[in-house]
Amino acid sequence: MSAEKFDAVDIIGIKRDRGVLSPEQIDWTIDAYTRGAIADEQMAALNMAILLNGMTRSEISRWTAAMIASGERMDFSSLGKPTTDKHSTGGVGDKITLPLAPLVAVFGVAVPQLSGRGLGHTGGTLDKLEAIPGWRADLSNEDLMKQLADVGAVICAAGAGLAPADKKLYALRDVTGTVEAIPLIASSIMSKKIAEGTGSLILDVKVGSGAFMKDEENARELAETMVALGKDAGVNTVALLTNMATPLGLTAGNVIEVQESVDVLAGGGPEDVVELTVRLAEEMLAAAGLPDADPAAALKDGRAMDVWKRMISAQGGDPDAALPQARESETIYAPADGVLLELDALSVGVAAWRLGAGRARKEDAVQAGAGVRMHAKPGAQVRAGQPLMTLLTDTPEKFERAKEALENAVVIGPEGSRPAQKLIIDRIS
Repeated sequence: MSAEKFDAVDIIGIKRDRGVLSPEQIDWTIDAYTRGAIADEQMAALNMAILLNGMTRSEISRWTAAMIASGERMDFSSLGKPTTDKHSTGGVGDKITLPLAPLVAVFGVAVPQLSGRGLGHTGGTLDKLEAIPGWRADLSNEDLMKQLADVGAVICAAGAGLAPADKKLYALRDVTGTVEAIPLIASSIMSKKIAEGTGSLILDVKVGSGAFMKDEENARELAETMVALGKDAGVNTVALLTNMATPLGLTAGNVIEVQESVDVLAGGGPEDVVELTVRLAEEMLAAAGLPDADPAAALKDGRAMDVWKRMISAQGGDPDAALPQARESETIYAPADGVLLELDALSVGVAAWRLGAGRARKEDAVQAGAGVRMHAKPGAQVRAGQPLMTLLTDTPEKFERAKEALENAVVIGPEGSRPAQKLIIDRIS
């Protein structure tokens, strides 16, 4: 057995003392951890040192490149058309990927949307789509390429071959209090997205109570770090900072978010979901070389719906099938007259999770029909006794804890007391 090039204790010491790791040290660290030469407790100590002391841009860039090098890189050059992708840092009611991928594909741009499942209060795109009878998330690379060529859009699970170092590192960060380290968040997201191989990437970085990043300063730092990583790797990358103080749309769950996405594809749906879908589509199309495309028109005239149906059918789903519905429901009513000033995203997300729409552990099952349907958004005039939310689940014993999560979710005040909130806070390029 050959001697290791470096020593894990020395690497930890450098970051503990606010030093800078060399490219060779970073390459060795990621490789050695992936193959088991660095123990979990040693990598946990290094992650904590990075959380506390940060990394330089060159360190983060090399760390990301080393994670990419741990696995395969996809290549879409044989498609003969531009490729683009979107990544959201996650929020409550964030079903944007569902209408967005087929909408962008209308214009001859390929969208390989590799997505994940939900954990905790943020929903997972694959969980939502798996509520459609027959739809499957797992595709081979060959199936993925064929669908991109034929339909133009794919939403599926990422293969195990993309950045396997990240899978191991993420699991460790999750149990050692180091998930919040911005260099590690940025490299985790961007290693997979760069390895995915699209020509451009649009990032939707959420800010607010229902987001991973609660304050704008940290969200901006994360966005700027990820945009820089994309540029360093030759991927045209832009980020939007978007508001997640209030849930997106009027649904938080799985089936009910699919239904709302179909409403958007049919030319209707909530204003905020339509606004963000169109804006992200404009960014994706501009990055792919089509700045004059009109995605709003493609939502209204049915072209995006046509691609949606073909995309769902190509993955074994029936886009016209009846969707499963929750067996039980309970309504929450407005306690007073006035203007709905706040509807807290985190509270709604936790309630949906407790009703069965999400999971506490990766291996948990989710209920397709569970979730929260909202009947008013901040700014709306409400009357005492008016329905504000309907809670949905198959297991009525879950209602009590869901209602506990919503105890302080709603603020109602006098008319004119709510300042307007922007959905899109800033663009970072």
